[in-house]
Amino acid sequence: MDLYRKHYCKSNGFTHQSFYNHCMKNLFLFCFITFSFIGYSQKKTLQTKFISEKIEIDGKLNEAIWNSAAVAGDFITFEPDNGKPIPENKKSEVRVLYDNDAIYIGAMLHDENPDKILREITQRDDFGTSDIFGVFINGFNDGQQDFQFFVNAADGQADCITTDSNGEDYSWDAVWESKAVITDKGWVVEMRIPYAALRFSAENKQTWGLNFFREVRRDRYKYSWNFIDSKLGTFTQQNGTLEGIENIKPPVRLFLLPYSSFYVNANAKQKTYGTLKGGLDLKYGINDAFTLDMILIPDFGQTKFDDQILNLGPFEQQFNENRPFFTEGTDLFSKGNLLYSRRIGGSPSTRPNLATNEVVDASPATVNLINAFKISGRTKGGLGVGILNAVTEKTTASIRNTETGARREELIEPLANYNVLVLDQRFRKNSSVAFINTNVTRNGNFRDGNVTALAWDLNTKKNTYNLAGDFKYSYINTTEDKKGINSQLNFSETSGKYRYGIGADIMTKDFDNNDLGINFQTNYYSVYGNASYRILNPTKYFNSFNARINGYTQFQKETGKIQSNNLNIQINSDTKKNHYIGFGINSNPLESYDYYEPRAENRFVIIPERVGGFLYVSSNYNNRFAIDLNPSYTVFNEKGRENYGFAIGPRYRFSDKLSLNYNFNFFRQNNNKGYIDTYINPDPSSNSNQTIVFANRNVVTYSNTLSGKYALNSQMTFNVAMRHYWSYAENKNTLSLEQNGRLTDFKDYTANKNSSFYSWNADLSYTWWFAPGSQLTVLYRNNAGAFERNINKEFNSNVTRLLNNDALSHVFSISMRYFIDYNQVKNTF
Repeated sequence: MDLYRKHYCKSNGFTHQSFYNHCMKNLFLFCFITFSFIGYSQKKTLQTKFISEKIEIDGKLNEAIWNSAAVAGDFITFEPDNGKPIPENKKSEVRVLYDNDAIYIGAMLHDENPDKILREITQRDDFGTSDIFGVFINGFNDGQQDFQFFVNAADGQADCITTDSNGEDYSWDAVWESKAVITDKGWVVEMRIPYAALRFSAENKQTWGLNFFREVRRDRYKYSWNFIDSKLGTFTQQNGTLEGIENIKPPVRLFLLPYSSFYVNANAKQKTYGTLKGGLDLKYGINDAFTLDMILIPDFGQTKFDDQILNLGPFEQQFNENRPFFTEGTDLFSKGNLLYSRRIGGSPSTRPNLATNEVVDASPATVNLINAFKISGRTKGGLGVGILNAVTEKTTASIRNTETGARREELIEPLANYNVLVLDQRFRKNSSVAFINTNVTRNGNFRDGNVTALAWDLNTKKNTYNLAGDFKYSYINTTEDKKGINSQLNFSETSGKYRYGIGADIMTKDFDNNDLGINFQTNYYSVYGNASYRILNPTKYFNSFNARINGYTQFQKETGKIQSNNLNIQINSDTKKNHYIGFGINSNPLESYDYYEPRAENRFVIIPERVGGFLYVSSNYNNRFAIDLNPSYTVFNEKGRENYGFAIGPRYRFSDKLSLNYNFNFFRQNNNKGYIDTYINPDPSSNSNQTIVFANRNVVTYSNTLSGKYALNSQMTFNVAMRHYWSYAENKNTLSLEQNGRLTDFKDYTANKNSSFYSWNADLSYTWWFAPGSQLTVLYRNNAGAFERNINKEFNSNVTRLLNNDALSHVFSISMRYFIDYNQVKNTF
């Protein structure tokens, strides 16, 4: 040690005393860093206190009682420089108080440049380009589920339920009060969250999970009160604790949402008519953990329109769920991925049986929903229970005899009951095993479906490794008598810079969950794997950087032929100037056997090898003008066959009130090969009486969307959403599918099987949150769509014909929903 000390002193110019001071300084620094890290890794605790004084939610914090409350400070960076203390000029101080009805949050968020605080006014649950403050509350302190409440600097609200397995669910809405005010020191947030918006036990002494969150938007830095370690694969288990709440009782959670809607419909084929509707939604807290939601008379007339496409493939188009009842608080029902809620109130399960001299005069595209309810919640012991039930009405089609003119009605969907049951047991705060059952029972001699599953999500105590999977069994009633299984298992490392995962799954031919779920491919087994690298702290050039390689191979179960194979590399990054850049290379290095495109049993078409790539650039949305750009290109191992396209999306924020976003998408497939028909050979001497006909075609797609808003304030906004879509497939020549999966010229087929589909949708709306939880919406909507075999390639002419189409329909509607809280009514009277 002495020799080392002498050599080190000599080489670095130290005297004996200065070397000693140098060592002590480094030792002190080492201890400071070590104990700082230990402090960050431990859970912080905040004490609250009971108040009897009234607090006005005005964003001023001028009640004297605030000064006596304990302060939660010393925030720590979550992103991008994870673990670094918050700068002194961004110091954040939060206080918590409570009374018999609610919890109160007061936050002073310092900022050295208050004029630079971003504060775009947006709709509820849309943060916009604004600074954000949030509070995360877990009333059971079990690390399983957070109720999160956010306020932005423009005084807007957002709220969600968060779980590690399903992320953030912003479809959940609670009723609470808040006010944000910009000051000369930064900005202030004051919040009142009633106990009816939370879940907690009936114990006299409460300990809640708690965390506070802040984002400084102009820097894109995010901070939390209790340290959230980004190396760990969990978020909800890294809360601090709130102590001091005593002798409060979970309130009666009974909420009524009566509504009234008025619709005026018109198009060229019918006269204008008005419709008045009314109904009631109900929410009731069965106990401190479980909630009943009911829709007694549904009304989804103002639901967002579907983005329909020209679907040339063998599978149905899957649509997003936009109906609030089926999107809110459905994290339990997503277990096992068995629920596709668009089946409820979707298209009828059968089609009319027609004689040669009959045609369908009228057949509803969807089935009406009579009512629905769901019960969901989780006990203190970690048992989550979810029950969803819905009933749809009997639906008939009107059929006309073309010779006699006689009409008849045929049942195409009977009275049907849809049911989902989920039992999800969590343990060790980060693992779960779930039982799921979905069932559809149709009245009479119609198809019934039942699927049962066991799913597991197991994590090590330190959240470093994960083992997940499921086993599903489907049964279709005696009309088809089908039974099948589907199972998957995957293992992954979920923490640190380097991560990986491997897995496999299998699905038998008769597995069918399509009565209440959605599934495309069956009769296969597959293996897959991935590896990734990410930075955990900023570098010289990047705030975040992630590189990932994925591999997937799927085999047909009986033959072992490769149905699908893919190897891709993706890189995603955020630069120091907060521009997003991502790119990737996708390859299918082997020929694959597609058993679905031919639309025939035991037939397949061979898909050649291909390789392609894409680039995605998104400039910093903090700037008034920003743009997204996404070109892509793929080439096949087949002469002249290629795909290419691009998407461009400029956006401009004229002010904190007004913004517009435009997106244009173009995609072209040259020499695409796809099924168009099954040809019956009229020559009885032919070796085959039918031929599966494919087309060599060019497929071109254009899509234009425009969205924007003008906000009067955080409660009133005008919104616009428009979409024009046009896609066509022009057949160059026809091909026959051989038994070996190859395609050869087929000149006997002469029918026109070109396809051209175009659609238009436009929504203009005004939304006013006129009282807590209560909303008035005025909507004007027009839409049209058409499918043709003859292709008109003049873009402007297509748009004009579409808007002048007799099928263009117009809807004007006014809807008002009023939130009634039983507790407020009780206190009033």
